[in-house]
Amino acid sequence: MATQAKHLTEPNIVRVLTQSNYLFRGLDEAWLSSYLRLDDISQVKLYASRPIYTAFQKGETLDVLYAIMAGGPVVIRSTPLDRVIGISYPGSCFGMQSLPFSYGLICKAFPSLVEAYKTTDVIKIPVETVQALYEDSEVFRQRYDLLFELQQKFQYHLLNGSTYPPQAVAALLRALVYQERELGNQPETNATYIFDLPIDVIARASQLNHRTVEQVIKGMRQVKLLAPVKASDPSSDTIKVIDAERLKETYSATRDKVSWWPLRDK
Repeated sequence: MATQAKHLTEPNIVRVLTQSNYLFRGLDEAWLSSYLRLDDISQVKLYASRPIYTAFQKGETLDVLYAIMAGGPVVIRSTPLDRVIGISYPGSCFGMQSLPFSYGLICKAFPSLVEAYKTTDVIKIPVETVQALYEDSEVFRQRYDLLFELQQKFQYHLLNGSTYPPQAVAALLRALVYQERELGNQPETNATYIFDLPIDVIARASQLNHRTVEQVIKGMRQVKLLAPVKASDPSSDTIKVIDAERLKETYSATRDKVSWWPLRDK
């Protein structure tokens, strides 16, 4: 399920975390180094489509927090419908709901599979370290608590997804835009949100078939909600939201339908 990722020294781990991870961004490196010991931290590569753990198993908890450094996304799948109910990208963390402190003690749900949809590099931080940081740093504590809030708001967006295909896909995109903006990971300088978001993940989150999702994405590109495909895109699954504000109109289109659907060949 996991192998050692590219080795980082203790100072490098702290620097990478303070520069690129939401929980640790901007924290004093010297202060953080007193908590993050290299002997206690694992750098691992999680391979695609392999289970990492099952969240919310009765009586079972995790002993580490996962900080995503590269790759992904990491997804949470519901049982038995196999619906995607959580998506995490580099700069975020996962595993909080299964740590035995803070909201992890009261966060209950049905068993849900957590897996790396694509190969993902993570740093595993012991629960004792996370809890110590939570108790000693108000900034860390506020950020850690927000991760729980964002998970609830992500699922709220999905619950607002209707059977109308453009609105269902827009609900997922709005969920990701909100999440990544709150985490401070996006947008880019040109107000563009860039996601590695395979059609299969969109389909499983919106409960649409793959062909319908492909048509909706094509339509959103035609009306310039999304950027067209380019050879320079990071991957073939790249989705670029270039008009997040206008996307709200599609997200709200439950009774008033959008003019470009159903898609017509041009």
